[in-house]
Amino acid sequence: MKKILGIGNALVDILVHIDNDKILNRLGLQKGGMEMIDAQRKREILEVIAEMPQTIATGGSTSNTIHGLARLGSVAGYIGKVGNDDLGHRFREECDRFGVIPHLIESKEDTGVAITFISPNAERTFATYLGAAATMQPAQVDTKILENYDIIHIEGYLIFNHDLILDVCQKAKACGLQISMDMASYNLIESNLDFVKMLLRDYVDIIFANEEEAKAFTGVDNVEALRVLAEYCPIAIVKVGKDGSYIQMGREVTVVSPVVVDNPVDTTGAGDIYASGFLYGLVNGYDALKSGKLASYLAARLIGHVGAKLPDDEWVEANKQRQQL
Repeated sequence: MKKILGIGNALVDILVHIDNDKILNRLGLQKGGMEMIDAQRKREILEVIAEMPQTIATGGSTSNTIHGLARLGSVAGYIGKVGNDDLGHRFREECDRFGVIPHLIESKEDTGVAITFISPNAERTFATYLGAAATMQPAQVDTKILENYDIIHIEGYLIFNHDLILDVCQKAKACGLQISMDMASYNLIESNLDFVKMLLRDYVDIIFANEEEAKAFTGVDNVEALRVLAEYCPIAIVKVGKDGSYIQMGREVTVVSPVVVDNPVDTTGAGDIYASGFLYGLVNGYDALKSGKLASYLAARLIGHVGAKLPDDEWVEANKQRQQL
């Protein structure tokens, strides 16, 4: 079985449901976007939401994907940087509990936090304090770890650290790994466009993007965006929400129908678990359609719950569904 390694910002998610946009306007947050915040702004936001109901869970885009792969039965490891604090200890314990091989680096900084505001239509707005995650340096990524894996999955949220993500890509290629990347946020793509183009052209083999990210990168929509992405990467995936997803492997385009969700609750992590399903299928010899169906099923099940991870009983059903594909 091929082994998959992930690297990303090890964060703890704080999820807050909101009834309207008033609090976003009060905090000056762009609805549907992702803002990187410092420690002072983190404290200010936490004070504002202190009396609001919250759900807290370990997260980070790649961490969520690797968690999903482990729950599907893949051999999966994770590189991230956490603080020597309660949240950092919780992060390591969850890796151990769910079968993720932890390659965690310890920092003197606090463990990072992603504050997520969930609108009534399940749209998400992020305010992210990277904390310890922002201090990860290229020298701390041990090449010997990469040598034990076949694919590395990298989150686009690392794009803010050009030196780190470029070093990881270079090390991965030197070790013979395929590189999978999730674009992560249209704001980051727009502000780092030339750098992202270089990464996709020179290093990335598998690219995941939602429709906003794909348009930010290509300037066009959906299938047209897919074709542009496929000029950069051998495997390209564009997710279009309730309309399903498009996959291009080589010259072949596959349309994956959506799995209908009657009562969507929270789209947090839907793209991450989609990547779990697709990568699981890829390393187990599934074709594009079968991989996409598994990915779509997992994403649909997830958005019926609050948070970026499926409950245990859902994984029982998910693995039954996997075996029936």
